[in-house]
Amino acid sequence: MINRKLEYVITENLKYFPVATITGPRQSGKTTLIRSMFPDLPYYSLENPDTKAMAMGDPMAFLLQHGRGMVLDEVQNVPELLSYLQGIVDEHRDRKYILSGSSQFKQQNSITQSLAGRTAVLELFPLTINEVAEVACSYSVDKLMLQGFYPAIYAGDNIPRLFYPSYMRTYLERDVRQLLQVKDLYQFQTFLRLCAGRIGSLFNASELSNEVGISVNTVRSWLSLLQVSYIVFMVHPYAENSRKRLTKTPKLYFYDTGLACYLLGIENETQLSSDRMRGHLFENLVVADMVKRRAHEGKSTELMFYRDSNGNEIDLLVPAGQALEGYEIKSSSTYNSSFEKGFHGITEQLDSRLARRAIVYCGSQERNASPIEVLNYASLLTQD
Repeated sequence: MINRKLEYVITENLKYFPVATITGPRQSGKTTLIRSMFPDLPYYSLENPDTKAMAMGDPMAFLLQHGRGMVLDEVQNVPELLSYLQGIVDEHRDRKYILSGSSQFKQQNSITQSLAGRTAVLELFPLTINEVAEVACSYSVDKLMLQGFYPAIYAGDNIPRLFYPSYMRTYLERDVRQLLQVKDLYQFQTFLRLCAGRIGSLFNASELSNEVGISVNTVRSWLSLLQVSYIVFMVHPYAENSRKRLTKTPKLYFYDTGLACYLLGIENETQLSSDRMRGHLFENLVVADMVKRRAHEGKSTELMFYRDSNGNEIDLLVPAGQALEGYEIKSSSTYNSSFEKGFHGITEQLDSRLARRAIVYCGSQERNASPIEVLNYASLLTQD
């Protein structure tokens, strides 16, 4: 079994909360993790029709049947349980309830209303490079991007060529059709593929609306679906009170590059090495890894980027206390001093906040003793 960094955070939070809620995308390893962490707690999957019927038929009896608590998987299928759980954990603080689910739709509102102050809410994503460092460092960057980071692939239980088509069929049938009642799945797939073609770019809802043939409101609705079902995330621009004109439009990324490659029709490393999206996919690899790692450490995943009207840009700004760390991401294996351009044109306010400036690239030559570091992506992302 692959050790997940989130395990420590779950254990720490359960010292202070009677309930831990683990959410995240399908197949990210939630069930495997919680069952291995809590082998002594009875496990129930609320996707099982009989279990679901029992839970809905008599919620109090179902939740109280075990004195130490229980593990409830896919809890979004019976969100009514959460209202009953509130009273139980208030009266029985010694019981521990571990909840998990693959969607924020029904689950998040119920948790906010019913379990506020009683549950830690944590997210488990596909693997980070640090979690599979030994294997990841032996792969080429193109293989890493193409393979993605779902645990089943690294455990040898599946291969990308079979995993991603199956994943998409499950996602479209269960999340898209059931949760948002999208009638035209082909049109939604077109929308999804066009999103993959915009990785690392400023998100333009009107442009997508014209290309797919749907309204801007539908674009926004479908984008929200992709976000809450953990397919994509947005990185928002850095903002400050400044006379310099800064962009206000967020950039779009996928949580997993393997899924993005599948949607783009990229089938092998040779094809990827010359694909026009390779640089964007590499940027996605680094940004998504930073987001996943922070989530697994229990930290905020609200990262930023910098761009102004003069073309000055820093791909990623990561909070570091009251300061920020800035990373410019390049897929080249050869360093070029032009990579530093974005750091030289930033506002004085941002410049004063940057505690770290680094170029992240695919080359092996590194430079640490400098105002602007030069780092190999694997060296950065496997650091403890």
